[in-house]
Amino acid sequence: MSDETVGVVGAGIVGLATAREIALSRPGTRVVVFEKETAVSLHQTGHNSGVVHAGIYYAPGSLKADLCVRGVSLLRDYCQDRGLPYRETGKLVVAVREDELGRMDALYERARHNHVPDLRRISREEIREIEPHAGGIAALHSPRTAITDYPAIARSFAQDIVDSGGEVRPGFPVTGLTEVPGGIEVASGEERVRVDRLILCAGLQSDAVARLARDGQEPRIIPFRGEYMLLRPEKRDLVRGLVYPVPDPRYPFLGIHFTPRVDGSVEVGPNAVLALAREGYTRTRISPRDLLGLAAYPGTWRMAAQHWRTGIREYRGSFSTAAFMRDAGLYVPGVGVQDVVRGGAGVRAQALDRDGTLVDDFRIHRVGRVTAVRNAPSPAATASMAIAEHIVAAALEHGSAI
Repeated sequence: MSDETVGVVGAGIVGLATAREIALSRPGTRVVVFEKETAVSLHQTGHNSGVVHAGIYYAPGSLKADLCVRGVSLLRDYCQDRGLPYRETGKLVVAVREDELGRMDALYERARHNHVPDLRRISREEIREIEPHAGGIAALHSPRTAITDYPAIARSFAQDIVDSGGEVRPGFPVTGLTEVPGGIEVASGEERVRVDRLILCAGLQSDAVARLARDGQEPRIIPFRGEYMLLRPEKRDLVRGLVYPVPDPRYPFLGIHFTPRVDGSVEVGPNAVLALAREGYTRTRISPRDLLGLAAYPGTWRMAAQHWRTGIREYRGSFSTAAFMRDAGLYVPGVGVQDVVRGGAGVRAQALDRDGTLVDDFRIHRVGRVTAVRNAPSPAATASMAIAEHIVAAALEHGSAI
């Protein structure tokens, strides 16, 4: 039993899963979630495509690999228990050129080490049996990859917190963190709330909030906007499940792919373009403050020097539907500009080190009574319940009361 109060900054799916884990696993601990927006899951969680990743892509032994595989099991059981959508559509990771076959085989070995269930290599003919309209010369088939509704899961987590005696406080942007005897004072303007421990799950603002806790400058969050097209309703039967490219190992992005949604729509995308604001969901959303922060960080220029050609290609697809769909058409031939309309967009909080390296794995820091999640990209939604377990277990190992 504990009579502590634990604060969690951020009501995205990772923050809510963490708060829920504390509330349920540590009886007597009071949990308070601080969220700057007026409702939960309005940023990365609310713009998520809904894929439940099986663990194909991640380096064996990495946090991503371990927590994704564990997270799938926890999330599937939770959705079944709560009557939330969870549909195993399956996924094809498709090679369209001979020079991709080696990367595809390396991906298969990764997935095998990560114990991805029922994964197999398939031929051109087998691709057509699973996805009659798909292209490609070979593929990996993951029949257990699923889709779900992450905003609905986040809202359910929030209700679990409240039902367990915790509190979710929307409209509470954190503007200051002050160490006080035996705890942390969390400020939002003139309002102050004292907590004994604090966990930061601030997503797009994670580096800014971590600096309030004196966690240092790195890694810095760089916002990448991912833009989607939507297949017209009469074209949705062109894909049955998820159709992905073989990813480029130089980047933590998976490339333009086809994603059925639980509402029946089918997304095509996303690309990955540098956003001009942390919450830059449109091309016209520009934040001078965020741009100055990008320009002042050495890692931004080092990243640009390494990847400018890719950046130009991604921007070309952003401004030209024809260019965007040329890439997509490699995987479902015949799909063109006339078959899609512009859909929504999300912004990925991508951590970047000073040397220009795009941080691939989850990164979690600890500063005294504060635990800061500094990088939680995809598959963070899939792994959210396992990440929550990891954070609470790590705090226990370090002698925390939670």
